[in-house]
Amino acid sequence: MLPLWVGIVIFIWIGIHFNIDAKVIAGSVFVFGLLSNAFTWLVGVIAMIPFVGPLIVRVLSLGLIWLLNAIGYLVAFVAIRRGYSKDVLTYRGMTIALIIGIIIGYVLGKLL
Repeated sequence: MLPLWVGIVIFIWIGIHFNIDAKVIAGSVFVFGLLSNAFTWLVGVIAMIPFVGPLIVRVLSLGLIWLLNAIGYLVAFVAIRRGYSKDVLTYRGMTIALIIGIIIGYVLGKLL
């Protein structure tokens, strides 16, 4: 799977180099990653990290994290449509910080 991920990274780099639309690159990587189980392998590699890896995988698979991220995208879409694009950057940054904080807090709580 490592050569597969190297190929994905090279594909992304070539796409950016030749100014291909980011949506096309992201969609292609998403479909290719799902069909080849590359994302599953990456989560498996993260899970192999002693002590912390399984905790990170457990937190990333929680429905709350997915729900927070989905709500963030929905609110960002509505805000951009209404002209609050600068506020969306602040909001998305806060959402990502919240998700990272939840992950770090969960891992520290389980370790301590």
